[in-house]
Formats: sequence, C-alpha cells, structure tokens
Amino acid sequence: MEWLQNDREAYKMAWLSHRQLARSCLDLDVMSHSPGWAQTQPTETHVVCKLNHEGGSVQLPDSDIAVHIPEGHVSPGEFQEVGLRAILNPPPSLNHDLSSTVSPLIELTLSNLNTMEAILLEMKIAAEVKKDPFSQVMTEIMGFYSLNKEGPFEKLHNCYIYKDTIQVKLTDLSHVMYTVVAVQANPIQSLATSVWEYIYRNLCIGIYGPKHIHPSFTAVFSVFGHNYIPEKLTVCDIKKGGKSMPPVVFNLWGKHTFLLDKPQDLSVSLISRDPDFEVKMEDQSKEIKEGQLKAGEVVHQQFPFSVLGNGEMHLFTFLVQIKGPNNNLVTQFPITTPDPAPKLTGMTSKPNRLQKRKEIKSAPFLLTPTVKYPKFQDKTLNITSYGVALKSVLRQSKIDYLLEYFKGDTIAFLGEDKVKAIGQTKVKEWYVGVLRRKIGLVHCKNVKVILKEQAIDITDSVLPTRNLLEQIALPFKKLTYIYSLVLSTVSERVYNWKALADVLGYSHMSLDDFSEVPADKESERVAYVVKKLKEDCHANRPRRQFLYELIVALLKLDCQGLVARLIQDTVLLTSAVKLGKCWRELAERLARLTKQQIEAYEVPHRGRSGEVALEMMWKPAYDFLYTWGAHYGDSYRDVLQDLQSALDKMKNPLTKQWRELTGALILVNCMETLRANAFPKKEED
Repeated sequence: MEWLQNDREAYKMAWLSHRQLARSCLDLDVMSHSPGWAQTQPTETHVVCKLNHEGGSVQLPDSDIAVHIPEGHVSPGEFQEVGLRAILNPPPSLNHDLSSTVSPLIELTLSNLNTMEAILLEMKIAAEVKKDPFSQVMTEIMGFYSLNKEGPFEKLHNCYIYKDTIQVKLTDLSHVMYTVVAVQANPIQSLATSVWEYIYRNLCIGIYGPKHIHPSFTAVFSVFGHNYIPEKLTVCDIKKGGKSMPPVVFNLWGKHTFLLDKPQDLSVSLISRDPDFEVKMEDQSKEIKEGQLKAGEVVHQQFPFSVLGNGEMHLFTFLVQIKGPNNNLVTQFPITTPDPAPKLTGMTSKPNRLQKRKEIKSAPFLLTPTVKYPKFQDKTLNITSYGVALKSVLRQSKIDYLLEYFKGDTIAFLGEDKVKAIGQTKVKEWYVGVLRRKIGLVHCKNVKVILKEQAIDITDSVLPTRNLLEQIALPFKKLTYIYSLVLSTVSERVYNWKALADVLGYSHMSLDDFSEVPADKESERVAYVVKKLKEDCHANRPRRQFLYELIVALLKLDCQGLVARLIQDTVLLTSAVKLGKCWRELAERLARLTKQQIEAYEVPHRGRSGEVALEMMWKPAYDFLYTWGAHYGDSYRDVLQDLQSALDKMKNPLTKQWRELTGALILVNCMETLRANAFPKKEED
C-alpha cells in the first residue's frame, strides 16, 4: 500500500471503494427503520484541533478538560491533529470497594507520532484525600492509561495534583489513547471497607429537560461521579404511555455539587414550588442504590411534570431534595425551568431572523414610473469563513443538497446561520458550504471552523456569483406554484419592465411590442414580460422551467424581498400538496390544533359524501399553512425553518424524500452572500 501514500487521488479512490463495500454490507432497510444505527455521529462531546510546531492548548467545550501541546512537540513544517472526547461512563474495572474513578474517561487521538516532546492532560477531579496522616498514607489519586476503551489500564507515574486539578504527563504516545483518574486505597494495608472513608468525595448533579416546557414534560435527574456535566444529554430509556420512545436529547437546566461521606442508598424528590404544576404522586420520589454509586456510572431518574387544569403556561421553580437512608436531608437546591414554547396566536409574530442581518427587501415603491435596478456582477465570491472536514462523508445513496467530502477538505461557508434539517435518518445542524463548485449542507460536527488566513488550500472552494445564483435557485425547478398568484405578485413588485426583460434574455424588446396589448401601466408591461417567459418555457418543456428562470432573473435584479415572498408561497403550497391527509398531524405539531379546529378547515372543501376527497385534501392543508405563515409577518426564514423542523419530526417525514424545502433554506441563507458579492457597489437603503 506504499504507493497510495504519495498519490492522494489513488488513496481517495481506494478509500471510496472500501467505503462502498462496507456500506453495501449494511441492511439499508433496517437502517431506515432504526434511526441512529450505522451512523457516524459521535455520542459524546468531541473536539479536534490542528496545531503546528508552536504547540498550543485544546480544551473540550464547556469543561475543565484540556490538552497542552508544548512548543517543539513536532518538527517545523509538520502538524499534529489532536482529538479530545469525554466518555461519561468510566471503566468498570476501576470502580470497586477500594477504587473509585473521579474523572470521565478521556479519549485522546493524535495524527502524528513523530514527536519530540510529551503532552500534558489537565482536568478537575471530583475527590480530595483527607488531610489526616493515615488517609494520606493509605490513599493515592493517580492517572491510568490504556490503548483500549475497556482496558486493561496501567498506572501513570507522571502526575501532579494541586487541590482539585490534576496534570498527567503522557510520554508513551499512540494514535488513540484512553486516560482516566481514580482514587485507590492500599489493598494490603487498608483497614477500611471503602476508599470513600479516606477521601472527600464529590457527586455532581445535572438537571436536564426540554428546550421549552410544555403542559406535560419530563425533567431528568442525573448523577455523575466526576465534574464533567455536559450541556446536552441523550437519554435512551424514555417511556411514554408504557411504550419505549426513541432516544431524546435534553438540555442542561442547572447543576449542583455536594459532598457524600460514603456510598449509600439515596432518595431523590422533585417538588414543584408553583401551584400550577405538579409531579405525579407515584413519581415524586426515586431511588439511587448504593451499588450504582460504587459503580461510578451516570444514573438517570425521570420526573414527569404536568400543568394543573387549564392554567397559563409559564416558567416556574422546583426544589430538588436528596435524602439518606434515615430520611435525613443530604442536600437540596432550586431549579428554574426555561420559558414555555412560543404560542401561535393571531396577535403575535415571531422575531425576524432576517432582520438580525441586513433587511431583505425588493426595490421600494416609488412614485416615479420606473426604478433603476443594480447591475449583477459575475465575480468570484469573497469568502471569509471556512471549515476543515474532520472526517470523510460519502453516501451510497446520494441525498440532494447534502455535500460529500473527504477528510481534510477545505469547505467555504456561505451565510451566517446554521440550518436545522434531517440528514439520512436524524435531524442535525448544518452549515451551508461550497466544495468543488457545488453548494450544499455539511454537518456542523464534521468540520472545524477556521478563518480564511488559516486555510491552506481554498482552490476547491472557489465559486463565481453566477454559479451561486443558478444553484441556490434549483429548488424552484420542483416546487408547485399558482401561475396567477406568481403573475400578480411579480407585476405589483417589479417596477421596471425593461430591466426584467434584459435579465430574462429579452433585451430586444421595446415599447413597440406592447402596441397590441393594453400596457399603459408599468405593472401591465411587467406582466406582459412574465407571460412571454411562461409561453416560451411552456413551448420548450422540459428543457426550460418557468419559475426557475423567473427567480434567477429576480435575483439578478436584487429583488430579494420578492423572491422571499415567492419562496414562502410556493413552499407552503408544495407542502400542502405533498402532505395530503397527513396535514392533520402537521397542524397538531405546528399549532396544536384540536380535532374541531382541523374539521373547521376541512368543512368548506367537503363533497356530497360529507368528506374531503383525497385529491382535494391539499386545499384545507394550504388554508392552514397560509394562515399559520401569516403570523410570522416578513420572517420568511423562520417560516421555512419551523416548517422544516415540524415536517422532520413527523412519524413518516416526507422531507426524507422531498428535499426542496431544505434547498429553499439554503437559498435564504445565501441571499446576503449573493448581495454582498454580486452587487458590491449598491448603496445601502
């Protein structure tokens, strides 16, 4: 295989062949019914950083865990790629009567073993040896090292401890290493039955819950034997109505640390301080066994909350109490919930994400008969933010609007916001990127964000504005539209028929062409141009698509507000057509409509049989979506993102096959980049 090392393309092809072979051995049908199986998404927090010979530090986000790489660790011109991951559950072999782990299991990966200096791993620990001489002699806090996650683990001798922080010097380096800190009692001379008798042992509590509270929600009490409490926690044993639910990701609401003198049975209670909320009597108290604390694993207990009666939803405070075997209070602390989920009401509208950036709008209505539009410039995009792929992603079945890339590829990022959308099986957060002249989404966890100055090779990320424009408009080739609505919308909001004709390729048109039609107003002339485009595209189907060419033309005129309006209208209509009778499930998710409210939308469209015909079901669906979208005002991106999220969460998400909504989100995210690069001389309004 040596010939591959010096031939990048050959290596890529060999790797691709291996990957395709591996994927062909998977049961793709099983994958589609078992979300998460055969996925490459990491389950714990993971960070990767590339350092040169000057060294540096890599810290795990939201933690006190860091790796320090000294200067001269690698030779000048070489690089070290450092990966750091915290595994919540420690190795069982280091948790027993005379040993207890006091840190998470740390996975450390290195790309370059041609090193000249050792590295330091630093973290906080959840124990301190008591100050009495006997405890100091009988007990030791030490680091352990292994090349395998399960062990066996060897003792590390180069450890330095100051108060609750330990530094471990790693000299025997490998591509993948596992390190954990444990406190151990002398097994020969010890008179104690537990190592806990010699130490001050901290337990850390994390209270997790949903992003927003609802009339019925679950709070999760989690106890950790170390100081690392992640911001998000995946719980796999959620039950609803006696049935097991798919794994759920909870957000950290609050945390608390307390001393426990010995492992013992504990009773945990969550008590609402607000009369509007309660925990069911049978669920108010949960047990944590002594053996679970000795094992050192993360222990979860679930507490279902519910609102009483028809009370108004609001944030509230509840008390967490932990008691010992004799009902003696060990510790207690308050937790405040997040706000309830935003309501859909006719009098409120959501914050406009687009307004956080520059306002997207078409040319304003003026009293003058025509408006001068800016000239579209075809030039290379000026991109300032990039990402380096941390892994290779190649799919056996291609997915529209999702990029494929190799590890080490430099990907240019377009737009400022992340997109939340379903991938192969799971909903993830994505950046909008460009690689090898193709625009698409890249999973945020698969790239390391860097500045332009840090990018080594950006040749694969170069893209002209014309190519950007043509690609982001692609969803309009497959979106359903109502021609009369498009015609009236464009006629009312484009104020220069000649400018529109020029970008559509009708630069030869003049006022003489309107002699046979009533075109005294500018809007009538614009309508004439749009009708001509429709006729020409209809005569050359399927080579030409009317809506796609119209959107490209409007973007060339910088009519972004008009395009955003058309995006929303066509996406809502297409969604209604795709949903059919499944719109009822969507209505429950988006607006919590009751059965009676859903029926009210369907009544006007019922036939003689008293039912809505299946082929007519899109009409009540569109009525609902149009009404729902109107509450957002001009927040077009919010409409698209919330609709995408709701469709992704349906029992059978149509967004797994119908990806044009994702494409529309890409378009909206790229508008600001397009404007900044294609119309750089345009004055701000």
